[in-house]
Amino acid sequence: MNSLKKRKSCPEKQFPLLELSGEMLNIIAQKIVLYLRMIRFSHSVFALPFAFTGAIMAAEGIPSLGKIVWITVAMVGARSGAFGLNRIIDRKIDQANPRTRSRELPMGIITLSQAVLFTVVALTIFVLAAYMLNPLCLKLSPVALAILFIYSYTKRFTWASHFVLGLALSAAPLGAWIAVRGTFDLEILPMGIAIVFWLAGFDTLYALEDIEFDKSYGLHSIPKRFGVKKALILARIFHLMTFLMLVFTGMLFKLGIFYWIGITVVAGLFIYEHSLVKEDDLSRLDMAFFNMNGYISMTVFVFTLLDYIFGHGT
Repeated sequence: MNSLKKRKSCPEKQFPLLELSGEMLNIIAQKIVLYLRMIRFSHSVFALPFAFTGAIMAAEGIPSLGKIVWITVAMVGARSGAFGLNRIIDRKIDQANPRTRSRELPMGIITLSQAVLFTVVALTIFVLAAYMLNPLCLKLSPVALAILFIYSYTKRFTWASHFVLGLALSAAPLGAWIAVRGTFDLEILPMGIAIVFWLAGFDTLYALEDIEFDKSYGLHSIPKRFGVKKALILARIFHLMTFLMLVFTGMLFKLGIFYWIGITVVAGLFIYEHSLVKEDDLSRLDMAFFNMNGYISMTVFVFTLLDYIFGHGT
């Protein structure tokens, strides 16, 4: 009876293992959130929809569940590893830049060894996914890794770094096409070129935030090389090229009414995006960078999917 009273009076000691497990789960959850913040996981909305678009076009419809799963794993692994590499390589730059010094690695919230381990694991997952997809994906995986690695250094010597990043992201539709078909075919190239110019355009806008820092630190970008006004013009030209390549893609694949509705929406989103950013007013730059470009990639994917399901060839 006395022992029962003791147990009732100390309820917190009844299940120590559960309390320990709950505490560990909380720590793990917090750590996962930190890593997701480090790699800006929310920005996955930029690349993943284009990978699914390439897969749909390759399959001429919805790919098999296995392909979808491994394409997703490959994209998450590649993108996470790419951001990890960038954070590691640029850690001193991020520490010096007022805009980025509060990031997890400069702040010491995530240590260098932890970031390296995370990056190695992510890139290993990418290679494993490439292996699971098909032999050509596996053979080309070192090329993708090399581009991801080189990109972080390009801003140190050329303003064309925006295009190198675009080349890396173009692997989303190109890689997904190869994942489904097992071959590299020229007809998917216009979509890849569209992604190169799309990324170069919005990364040029994003670089406007760091123009003064780039000048002081000796880094290179289109805004630093050509100035704000010309950078805005070039970004518009790049996005015009994206639109034209998307139109060419639709014609090449003989896509139907749903796709063309989507491309019309994309044109409107581009116009609105560039209306947000002006030479003398960069206050809405974040909205132009994140919101609009997320909407653009999702629009291309959704309307391409609708076209293959309901209206392809009409």
